[in-house]
Amino acid sequence: MGAVIYFSGIVRGKEGAAQISAIDYEAFHKMAEHQFHLLFDEMRKRWPIESVRLVHRLGVVRVGEPSLWVEIIAPHRAEAFAACQWLIDEMKRVVPIWKKPVLIQ
Repeated sequence: MGAVIYFSGIVRGKEGAAQISAIDYEAFHKMAEHQFHLLFDEMRKRWPIESVRLVHRLGVVRVGEPSLWVEIIAPHRAEAFAACQWLIDEMKRVVPIWKKPVLIQ
């Protein structure tokens, strides 16, 4: 394989116009796992992916900390980048993970 892509999604200090200190993530675990497996299967149909690993944290994640980590291994960088972008976009669209901003008091 010729490309390994790592992506870390870091919690920003703003959610919309509000200043926040963290994001509290919740998920419907069984459905989230099911949706992730469907996405991984679809991704492998679209690109020649050798490996995909993904971690999405749950609970309170403070500003500046990673909430999402993705690793994609593919033959070429274009495929790896495209697959990573697609996976993150689709994950946000269909996986039941909800975020609640923790406002600065």
